[in-house]
Amino acid sequence: MGRELAAAIGRWAALEDHPVRPELVAVCDTNPAALAWFDRVDGIRLKSADYQDLLADDNVEVLYIAVPHHLHEDIYRDAIRAGKDFLAEKPFGIDLAAATRIVEELQAHPGVFVRCSSEMPFYPGAQLAVDTIASGTLGEVIGVENDFLHSSDLDRGKPINWKRQARYCGEIGVMGDLGMHVAHVPLRLGLRPRTVFAQLQDIVTERPGPDGAAVPCDTIDNATLHCDAGFPLTLRTHRIAPGHLNTWRLTAVGMDGGVAFSTAEPKAVQRFGVRDGRQVWERLELGSQSVFPTITGGIFEFGFADAVLQMWAAFLAERAGALDGRFGCATPVEALDSHGLFAAALRSAETGQAEPVG
Repeated sequence: MGRELAAAIGRWAALEDHPVRPELVAVCDTNPAALAWFDRVDGIRLKSADYQDLLADDNVEVLYIAVPHHLHEDIYRDAIRAGKDFLAEKPFGIDLAAATRIVEELQAHPGVFVRCSSEMPFYPGAQLAVDTIASGTLGEVIGVENDFLHSSDLDRGKPINWKRQARYCGEIGVMGDLGMHVAHVPLRLGLRPRTVFAQLQDIVTERPGPDGAAVPCDTIDNATLHCDAGFPLTLRTHRIAPGHLNTWRLTAVGMDGGVAFSTAEPKAVQRFGVRDGRQVWERLELGSQSVFPTITGGIFEFGFADAVLQMWAAFLAERAGALDGRFGCATPVEALDSHGLFAAALRSAETGQAEPVG
């Protein structure tokens, strides 16, 4: 994801009249091969294997911190104490306790600007769906579903990595990796779960280790959260979702209408209504324009790299006080609230009952 940011900065001129012009000046990675990739990027003045070097550099104003979950708390809190603004990777700490301590550190340093990564809602279709739900035109809401489905773990022979080990990614498993993506929009729209009944699946319990021998794979692969938000709110985060490569989708239906968007069909939004007494789902064709206008022709299709650019455009514009009512990145409070939901989901899986979300 650090390379994705470098690529996004390289495409910054595609944004029309953005108030900020970022420059990539420093990178840190403990992996020499990963650090060497940035040799192809002009303008970098500092390359280091120690993140403290970036914290100590006065020329570095903003950080993007993309590290395994067990490292979030220490690095985020160090960055806050150093007065560095940053975009944090989800889930904003390995668990609820870590996320709470990070937010408390922020409260003790109110001048530091921090947001949490969540790029999928910046698709134009997602934005249309968000605006439709927020407008109230759906009438009384009957149900909302937000899913992130992919098939990265469908291959049982895929070697183990940190995301498949609870000591690195957390007991919340896939909810830590993908959960912010499905919590961002509901929380932003005020669709707050009161209770959650969770179905958590640990499907692949072993994977090949570095020497090829099987080692424990002790994380949750799939999580389906059935929430009561005054209506059914279903949130799915699945690493093993046959038929899906990397699909984010949002569906909301009310008494007066409905809306549905999936990144599997990035240029289309489905909209529901009743006409002449008949129920109608219609397909709306969308182009490339999202939260911030770009030079790209409106007829062209939107993709993941465009979503990353839009997320960073929103982060830096909000930091500069120029978001102007546009959709923004996930806030620390939203990240903390998502952890509250995930912790309740773990309790639900233990008790087999719906648990309150506090």
